[in-house]
Amino acid sequence: MKHLLFAAAAAIAIASPAWAETIAITGGKLVIGDGSAPIEGGTVVVRDGTVVAAGAGVSIPAGARTVDASGKWVTPGVFAGFSRLGLSEVDAVDGTNDKSGGKTGFSAAIDVAPAIDPFRSPIAVNRSAGVTRAVVAPETAGNIFAGQGAVMDLGADSDALTKARAFQFVELGENGAASAGGSRSSAHLLFRAMFREAQDFATGRDAFDDGLLRAEDAKVLQSVLRGEQRLLVRAEAANDILRVLELKRDYPAIKMVLVGVSEGWRVADRIAASGVPVIASALNDLPATFELLGATQSNIGRMKDAGVKVSISMIDDRDSHQLRYTTQYAGNLVSLQKVPRATGLTWDEAFAAISSGPAEAMGMGDKLGSLKAGRVGDVVVWDGDPLELSSAPVSVYIDGIEQPLGNRQDRLRDRYRTPQEGALPKAYEH
Repeated sequence: MKHLLFAAAAAIAIASPAWAETIAITGGKLVIGDGSAPIEGGTVVVRDGTVVAAGAGVSIPAGARTVDASGKWVTPGVFAGFSRLGLSEVDAVDGTNDKSGGKTGFSAAIDVAPAIDPFRSPIAVNRSAGVTRAVVAPETAGNIFAGQGAVMDLGADSDALTKARAFQFVELGENGAASAGGSRSSAHLLFRAMFREAQDFATGRDAFDDGLLRAEDAKVLQSVLRGEQRLLVRAEAANDILRVLELKRDYPAIKMVLVGVSEGWRVADRIAASGVPVIASALNDLPATFELLGATQSNIGRMKDAGVKVSISMIDDRDSHQLRYTTQYAGNLVSLQKVPRATGLTWDEAFAAISSGPAEAMGMGDKLGSLKAGRVGDVVVWDGDPLELSSAPVSVYIDGIEQPLGNRQDRLRDRYRTPQEGALPKAYEH
């Protein structure tokens, strides 16, 4: 027992300085992440994992560890607006894939939090690319309600959850129709019927039809109806978007977020008037399905110009593994401003769409997504413009703790880039 107590005390002694450390990152091109312009020669101070000051002329506290970022960019960490990160290692291998509830029969009650594995290799790969937080959603499995998603951090530790059961995810459109018997009419009927049954469950079990949804699902939907848990709804086509907004009118307490929204530009004025935030696919522009016939790369820019609160997602776009493409997509939206008749985003708007925008959509903008005082100390120092393909992080801090940037891909590259005779595994000798 004495040895165990000593080991625990030693572990605390080792961990405490990193957590209690005060860091001042100075001299860089500082991006707050709220849509404001970068600040030349700015300073951000992080104490005990929290931003205490950021801007020009910020005083450096006595005893702070100073990091010179001269000639570099300093930004909030990238907040991935939609993903399945931590739920799958190899999508085609069932044993590593926990993205859906499978054949359990449960729907809204499914909770992805226990399945999020902080040791999945894509986490380190995306952390090394500057992604520090992610929205993690389940996939549907026989019902339009996929279950409860979470917000996670990408820190190199075993505690990945920022917030479990942060939202409920629903698939409408073509995917929802397929899960509801084959038609949009049945999907929208099921959508409303499940909420009505959840209300019946709350008022008395006698009125509750457990043939439509299970009691556990009904219990979870109470928090959605009360506005305690956000409702993320995927809708791509303009007509589906309008039908979803009608639900918001009928259930005003629901805190709704639209996801995907490839034809959002067609009804941008209606979305803006509703006040519902959007986490949109960045660059959909091909009619891969009938609900994407109106897809255009100008979608996000047009919605932004109409007053929609819009940020970027990667739904069904390598969303288990390649969140690092988020900065590339944001940069492409900036480049659209130079394309005749196209509508993109300014640099400041584009970076906010991958930092404070997703955080605010998830109701966590007061804690995450920017370098304002009181926010969590997720900071990335880049060797150049973070929205340029040639740039990369030189250091990443999550909760104020500097993170390792190595990953399995790097190690494999280094191992086989210049192989030496006799240094290869047995299988490579032939």
